Amino acid sequence: MTAPHSARLVVFAKAPQAGQVKTRLIPALGAEGAAALAQRMLTHVLQQALQANAGPVELCMSPPPGDPAWNHTAIPAGVLRTAQGEGDLGERMARAVRRVTAEVGMPVLLMGSDCPALTAAVIQEAARQLQTHDAVLVPVADGGYALIGLKSPCPTLFAKMPWSTASVAAETLARMAALGLKVWRGPLLHDIDEPADLAHLPAGFLDPDN
Repeated sequence: MTAPHSARLVVFAKAPQAGQVKTRLIPALGAEGAAALAQRMLTHVLQQALQANAGPVELCMSPPPGDPAWNHTAIPAGVLRTAQGEGDLGERMARAVRRVTAEVGMPVLLMGSDCPALTAAVIQEAARQLQTHDAVLVPVADGGYALIGLKSPCPTLFAKMPWSTASVAAETLARMAALGLKVWRGPLLHDIDEPADLAHLPAGFLDPDN
């Protein structure tokens, strides 16, 4: 049963095209293999978000819905489809947060598709904690984060952020503190970005029958 104070669960993702996604994994997996892993991770996070049963699930897409780049990606029924739009990552994330919190009027959990350890249980707990906190953050070992949850736009959390560096989560938490936000921090997880990260894939994760 969905929590009475549900959030919208927004998954941010690029179309899993060979040579366009997970490029740092190409030396280990090849372009096709890296794209196949990206597709598997996207399918996984959408499944986990749906299983969390914490609110409606949205896939915020780049390129936008309907682009041929998505032709070979199966998106589960019931998942809303929106476009990320233009701008750098921070601008696109800030726009999605503003749209959900200010225009739709719901708390938002914004997450990527690079973290197989971001399970339904973690997402569900983040949604529960967001009921009694101003923000939630699930950090990852490389210094970024896999999920951020907010109840209001907070654009300063995304502006001029040094994305893809080891300071993203720390800088985000510092900015949250400066805003006086009450923050819940989730468990430290692992993104799959570099060949060494492949050791953190769950057993059997690439088995098509899983």
